[in-house]
Amino acid sequence: MIYSFNDIVVSGFSAVTAAGNGMKAVLELLGSGRDALSPVPDDVPGGAGQRWGKASGFKASDFMPPLKARKMDRCSHFTVGASGLALKDAGIDLKSIDPERIGIALGCGFGGVANSAEFLGGYFKSGAEGLAPVLFPNTVSNAPASNASIEHGLKGPNVTLVQRFCSAESAFVMACRFIAEGRADVMVTGGADDLTPLMIAGFAATGQLRRYAACFGEGSGILVLESAAHAARRNAPVKGRVGTVATIGLLPAGREQEGVERLFSGVERCDLLSLSGTVGGTPLLMQRVEARGIIDTAAILGRSLAMGGTAMATLLAKLQPGQQGVHLAASPEGPYYAIRFTGGAATACIPGEVKGASHHV
Repeated sequence: MIYSFNDIVVSGFSAVTAAGNGMKAVLELLGSGRDALSPVPDDVPGGAGQRWGKASGFKASDFMPPLKARKMDRCSHFTVGASGLALKDAGIDLKSIDPERIGIALGCGFGGVANSAEFLGGYFKSGAEGLAPVLFPNTVSNAPASNASIEHGLKGPNVTLVQRFCSAESAFVMACRFIAEGRADVMVTGGADDLTPLMIAGFAATGQLRRYAACFGEGSGILVLESAAHAARRNAPVKGRVGTVATIGLLPAGREQEGVERLFSGVERCDLLSLSGTVGGTPLLMQRVEARGIIDTAAILGRSLAMGGTAMATLLAKLQPGQQGVHLAASPEGPYYAIRFTGGAATACIPGEVKGASHHV
């Protein structure tokens, strides 16, 4: 499937990661040649000799009152924080926008695992009497998006997608479709995941640490998408423009090259390439595109199922005006995504010149 979203712009982005809060921390780390990974404590089952990207510098109280923070899980904290930073970066004045015209589409790999473990632990120890009702709202994967929408007053479309290593990219496409179909003017999108010792133990027990390398991470990367016409009306800072989004479900045996060519259909130039998920382990994809630079945030921040939001935000932060960028993402069993962006304020769209979105297979 190939979608064209030429009338959608990116007006803001940010991230909460192991590097710190905001894109400046990510860019400084990227330019330093270092990483923000630290040793997993030896007492974590399966963690000995592993490294992880913990957002240790993040404090929920920097983004919300402590009483509110106590009611949310850590993944929601990340999402509320990163969404607030991205909305600020976009210059969004929520008081001047119809709240029902701004929504959120979030990719989330696991949701509040810590709260889920505590909730179920109560049941296993004491049966139904041991269940803590206050924990239940945070045991579902859509809690981070819902908490962010409540905290920031986003009353438009609200959806959470869980699609393994391509969770953020799937959410991104849905956010674009909400705008293209006229169901919203502005959409907050990206991904969020937290990381706990219990998850490391689970990854180790299921062979994930061996299969997809170590260095899992946590955090949230958020983009603010906006219809070009809406951005022009409020004289918004246009920091990038969405182009073609190509996606395929599988690279079927014997037809892998055909799948790769479909994915890169129309990609004539790539100044910067960002990677997410397991795409780096698929040689056919890496050989197909030539880029001046490659951004792999997983190598410095850690990998997660929804790290694509951070990778896309980093790509947009690095793109210069007029440069062409491609974000490439893959899950082991599919899907695969190639998302094209054009960078910089030079891409600002003039009302009346925008074209409607289209898609074809």
